[in-house]
Amino acid sequence: MLELLLFVHGGWHGAWCWADNFLGFFAGQGFLAAAVSLRGHGDSPSPGPLNSCTIADYVDDVATAAAELGTSPVVVGHSMGGFVVQKYLEKHHAPAGVLMASMPSRSAHRAAVAFRIMRRHPLVSFRSYTVGTTADLVNTPRLAREHFFSEDTPESVVTACAPRLQAESHHGGGLRIRFRPGRVSTPLLVLGAEEDRSVVTREVHATARDYGTTAEMFAGMGHNMMLEPGWPVVAERIQSWLDVRGI
Repeated sequence: MLELLLFVHGGWHGAWCWADNFLGFFAGQGFLAAAVSLRGHGDSPSPGPLNSCTIADYVDDVATAAAELGTSPVVVGHSMGGFVVQKYLEKHHAPAGVLMASMPSRSAHRAAVAFRIMRRHPLVSFRSYTVGTTADLVNTPRLAREHFFSEDTPESVVTACAPRLQAESHHGGGLRIRFRPGRVSTPLLVLGAEEDRSVVTREVHATARDYGTTAEMFAGMGHNMMLEPGWPVVAERIQSWLDVRGI
């Protein structure tokens, strides 16, 4: 029986960010790999306005997608998707979980991520949360590179990503949500990127410690670890970790 992998995207993204590289890689390694677009993202409808969507709603989307696969999948979450995966695993068991540049488990660190963006671009941030859209924070090549890619990422990769970035719910940061790592029994692999300007190294390490493990950092890589030119190294590390666990 094929092992199932379910990939969960981060804020401003959709399932497309996994389709470019990771889904094909893992399918080629004998996995059944699927990615979910959370409600209001990609081609997934939302029963209400995007800004009404909460992390709890996104957790429900992951639970629904996992149930449709017919058996409990390995869950892989990036950025906000890592945040969603952490909350999902508080109530659901999985064979394994992977957090990639995940939003931190600690509320103070999540606040730091949000304030880091606002401090860099206060006027754009104000406009995006009032008369504009949160897509304004990220959807130009310059802003996409700043938030999601390293300085050495080819411009072609950045410009291909930028127009696909969309608005995100104002609830996506989950600043008031409390994490309960003690409720998570699923083994976790925690990965981060050394040149990530969104979720920085100390925040990745703190999340790993909360789950009783050690983070692994990738040099020369920005936040979007699945789209950076070095993505095969990340994918291969996930595969080798799953192999060791007999998955």
